[in-house]
Amino acid sequence: MRKRMSVVSLTAALGISAVIVGLAGCSSAGYYWQGFKGQMQIMQAAKPIDDWLTDEALSPALRQRLQTARQMRRFASQQLALPDNTSYTLFAQLQRPFAVWNVVAAPPYSLTMHQWCFPITGCIAYRGYFAKGDAQTEASAMQAQGLETSVYGVPAYSTLGYLNWLGGDPLLSTFTHWQEGDFAGLLFHELAHQLLYVKNDSAFNESFASTVERIATPLWLQTHASAATQKRWQQGQQRRSLWQQLKRETRQRLQSIYESNSTQPLDEQALIAIKKTVFSEFRASYAQLRAQWLAVDEPLLTTFALREQYLQRLAQTDDWVASANNASFGALSTYDDWVPAMTHWWQQLRGNDPATPETWQRFYAQMRELAELPADERRQRLCAQWNEAATAVALCQSTR
Repeated sequence: MRKRMSVVSLTAALGISAVIVGLAGCSSAGYYWQGFKGQMQIMQAAKPIDDWLTDEALSPALRQRLQTARQMRRFASQQLALPDNTSYTLFAQLQRPFAVWNVVAAPPYSLTMHQWCFPITGCIAYRGYFAKGDAQTEASAMQAQGLETSVYGVPAYSTLGYLNWLGGDPLLSTFTHWQEGDFAGLLFHELAHQLLYVKNDSAFNESFASTVERIATPLWLQTHASAATQKRWQQGQQRRSLWQQLKRETRQRLQSIYESNSTQPLDEQALIAIKKTVFSEFRASYAQLRAQWLAVDEPLLTTFALREQYLQRLAQTDDWVASANNASFGALSTYDDWVPAMTHWWQQLRGNDPATPETWQRFYAQMRELAELPADERRQRLCAQWNEAATAVALCQSTR
């Protein structure tokens, strides 16, 4: 195998440090060091996919996935007009289930997220750590300030292309075992972050990447995946839609309660009781959904590996539901707020014609125009695209 550098020059180290300060959000020497060290460990573990494929000890499943990843990477650049660079041409085997762990926080009677502000990314509603224990320590500090917190694992993250000169973002063992549709979606999502990023607007950034992911994934599957793989992904999307609807409805109930309380304050004990009821009903509804999922998905779990992966991810959802709070629900908006509006934009551009690289380029150009607008004007334009969608009312109410 070709050798990867094990020693980075001082200039390179300082350059990486500057990126980590901004991307990971260093506001203290300790946080700076864990971010720098964590990124360096990933970079040093990463090797070109071609090198991995020459290793005779490589498992057949991972070999096939890395070969598929090379095809996906070409598809992303050639058919989706996503960045053509060194990112995702390397692979790193990590000895942990997630790349990083994020901390989010919100007040006990509000879904307004606590913000951490950094030099490059601006203010964002989460703080990432390479060790779960460090994330939990930060969460404890936020709880001491009276905030509700959530710590959740993240399988991948984007350095926004800043480290392409050092090999870019690698594929990680934390997500290469996923089902093909989910794996492709994550790859397209992270590459979209490299294409467009707006400082101080997490909702726009994540919604843009999620929109690209949700439109591009079926395009890949239709031309490259088996009928069984496509069916599993479609089944997963139906399940995801019901799950997102439940979370969205619960979030809207909480938002309504807290907004009413801000104008017509309730007795605290009454507010606590109402909030407890909302979460209890949410967990009961999830239990019903979970039973439906298992009944429908059982015939599709045709191998031990598929079953194991399915049950593992279901257990992660179980854990999220059991510990869900304001921070958990407040964080949801970051990924989905503007997806309906952006999807409508795409549909207008594409019409009934096939998706082409030129269509994608026009879509990206319009998203860049939005990104250059002042925040309020950008929000108004997105709300206008939503038209009469019911889910837009709460988010866009102040713009009407």
